[in-house]
Amino acid sequence: MEDQMIYQFSRNNDEKICFRLREYKDKSYIDLRIFFKSKQGDEMFPTKKGITVSLEHLPELKKGISLCEKKVSTLVQ
Repeated sequence: MEDQMIYQFSRNNDEKICFRLREYKDKSYIDLRIFFKSKQGDEMFPTKKGITVSLEHLPELKKGISLCEKKVSTLVQ
């Protein structure tokens, strides 16, 4: 399987945060990573800043994000 870009959003003018589905040694992973724009500005490249999580940990990742969202909503009132 080729890497599949699932979702991305701009962090700033030169960087994006990307969610990808990847495969390594016959296992599938979710990769959340910062990508940066090349000096020519025509291509995006991954940085070392990010995490790779096996699909079996996806429910825990979702739970953590949900808990962060709930906590932030109490702080922003």
